[in-house]
Amino acid sequence: MDLNGKTVVITGAANGIGKGLAERFSEEGARVICSDIDLERAQVVAERIDGLAIKCDVSKESDTRALIETVEATIAPIDLFCANAGILTLGGLDVPDAEWDRIWKTNVMSHVWTARHLIPRMVPRGGGYFMFTASAAGLLNQPGAAPYGVSKHAAVGLSEWIAMTYRDKGIRVSVLCPQAVRSEMIRGHEASVAAIDGIIEPDDVAQACVQGLSDERFLILPHPEVLDYMRQKTTDYERWISGMNKLNQRFTENT
Repeated sequence: MDLNGKTVVITGAANGIGKGLAERFSEEGARVICSDIDLERAQVVAERIDGLAIKCDVSKESDTRALIETVEATIAPIDLFCANAGILTLGGLDVPDAEWDRIWKTNVMSHVWTARHLIPRMVPRGGGYFMFTASAAGLLNQPGAAPYGVSKHAAVGLSEWIAMTYRDKGIRVSVLCPQAVRSEMIRGHEASVAAIDGIIEPDDVAQACVQGLSDERFLILPHPEVLDYMRQKTTDYERWISGMNKLNQRFTENT
């Protein structure tokens, strides 16, 4: 995809990866709609790039539907929807059901609702593009964060399903799977297992996305090490599980 002249919606655009995407995509000539639950901060980003800001709580289907309807009715058909908003929940089996429900709605169901309300609009006009922000945790899991690792695995699985179901109808899908990125999400967790290969800047992620979208790659991996880890996982699953267990012990000892 060439971003020049395209209408792009980015959720979670008030900071972190979303903010980096908004700024970089605008430089590429895209018309960017910055969406976030924090409208005030989203407006700051939008004003800087001559874009627009719309409030949206992605954990609510009604908000997601309203965002899509508003953009399509008052601005332009959406060419690229970056479902980027997400949350981190630490813990394991002790995490309360209410917190599992909250992260599931934000990290998974928000993507389902986006596709549910936008694909029927995109297909009749010849197609469109989705970029779902998952995480390296969606490919490799994450010690110390069961709800996050599980929900991000589901986000990757949904992205695969959409790609294999709608590709012949003109729908393109990329899934963004970085490790640690400097953002509000990682603030206070800079020494976490996700940062084992270093913390990169949102600008670096955005550049990887520009290239990945240009190539229409399904997997966008700003941390190239993730591909090697995936190969290790599929080559010898038992050895990989053992290694992840050791990593879990190391992480637990340092928390």
